[in-house]
Amino acid sequence: MLDVCLLGTGGMMPLPYRSLTSLMVRYNGSTIMIDCGEGVQISVKQQGWSFKPIDVLCITHFHADHISGLPGLLLTMGNAERTEPLTIIGPQRLEHVVNSLRVIAPELPFPINFIELNEDSAEFNLLGLRLKAFKVNHNITCYGYSIELDRQGKFDVEKAKANNIPMQYWSILQKGETVTVSGKTYTGDMVMGAPRKGIKLTYCTDTRPVPAIVENAKCSDLFICEGMYGDKEKAEKARKNKHMTMYEAARLGKEADVKEMWLTHYSPSLVKPAIYLDEVRSIFPRVIMGKDRMTKELNFEEK
Repeated sequence: MLDVCLLGTGGMMPLPYRSLTSLMVRYNGSTIMIDCGEGVQISVKQQGWSFKPIDVLCITHFHADHISGLPGLLLTMGNAERTEPLTIIGPQRLEHVVNSLRVIAPELPFPINFIELNEDSAEFNLLGLRLKAFKVNHNITCYGYSIELDRQGKFDVEKAKANNIPMQYWSILQKGETVTVSGKTYTGDMVMGAPRKGIKLTYCTDTRPVPAIVENAKCSDLFICEGMYGDKEKAEKARKNKHMTMYEAARLGKEADVKEMWLTHYSPSLVKPAIYLDEVRSIFPRVIMGKDRMTKELNFEEK
């Protein structure tokens, strides 16, 4: 199970009624945060979630509305008596950018581990999850992220018997361990069925539509994507500034065949995103207009 909270839905600047785009995902006592614009602590406190278990922070790119809240966030985490290491993932020069921002937050009670992204894509196993970063197309280097929780297959009694595996080792092998007895080695795949569908969440903002988004969002249970403009007259502005309209985002969701799609990163000039919903849904019916602190619990499918 993944607990998801879209802390804010704004782009460029925080507004009295809209916080900047940021995402928190909780799993098994740990938290992943993606982006941290100014004032992100307010949304976390309003949601009633905690700063202390943030173990991984992913940065999409180095524009202020996505990273300027970092010094305050780090200080808040330190004040929560955190001592465990924090991993920060982001584009090349991440360590330099973060340390520059830390001029006003130099003393922290926890270490920071940096993972800098240099390729078009990279995959990591963190906190029991698979995290994938993929490069998108903004006016500076920018990445989207997918978070996947894999699910192993069911224990297959007939398969275990067919492989002549003694019953006393079944539970050990089911946990993924390997057993060697009398020169014979037994592995988990000898007792388990095919992997079942897991949970997939994809987050992407500040980009033009590119094939990498569809590829990485494919069949996501939840796809959170930039829909900066609803006014069709701003399509040229979106192209010029390397952003997306709601309609372009909806087409990506449709092509990726996602289960549910939330739009986010609205322009400050976009006061009421909901007025565009019907037209956007005519492209892809599973679109929802994201709202600050919108939450969802993603669970494994049961057949």
